[in-house]
Amino acid sequence: MKARAAAAWAHRAGITDRLARGSAIVARRRAAALADWVKRGRRADLTGWRAALDPLARLLGLAVLAWIGYQIVRVLPWLMWALTAGWCWAAWRAGTPTSAEQERAADAPQSSPTDAAKRSPEDTYEALLAWVREAIGERQGVHLRDLLANAQHNGLFKGLELGDFRAALERWDIPVRKRVRVRGLGVTVGVHRDDLPAPAGAPSGPLPEPEGQGDPDPRLHAA
Repeated sequence: MKARAAAAWAHRAGITDRLARGSAIVARRRAAALADWVKRGRRADLTGWRAALDPLARLLGLAVLAWIGYQIVRVLPWLMWALTAGWCWAAWRAGTPTSAEQERAADAPQSSPTDAAKRSPEDTYEALLAWVREAIGERQGVHLRDLLANAQHNGLFKGLELGDFRAALERWDIPVRKRVRVRGLGVTVGVHRDDLPAPAGAPSGPLPEPEGQGDPDPRLHAA
């Protein structure tokens, strides 16, 4: 009875909702960070199976670490309490209303919070598209990490991780591809210009990448 009463009190107080929301955020962030780390191992100067050797080695390393962690917990089961406490603390911090609002925030990067509040969803979407197009420039696309670095360089999306940034863009119907090639920067997760709707009054259809293009905009290099 006491356990049931404590659970009911925790639910009424919003504790369970906050932990559940925070756990989902933490899990998504960790999974996105690990996936991005594995993908970054792929070498753009190689092709075929040779290019995939480094990502496969990283996956194998993660599997070995997981197996070692499992064996340690079997020998020292009390460590599960410490791991659980650590996870709950991280979930509690991530599940704050501020973090949840930031999780949903994908306002146009060039607008202030006050301006964003006054914008209609349509205006916000158009401003976001204009910013992404500007970041792409004359290239085929822009890598997600470079897009986030560009925003954070201008004081926006501070503290936002790559997985959360991707989820925010996708909530605003900005398609994100798993593989986007940018000349001089290799292939990784990003936004391709062909996936963006054409600006009003512009001819439809993809634009070819200009021949002899030089180095990309240095402002979009990841910090």
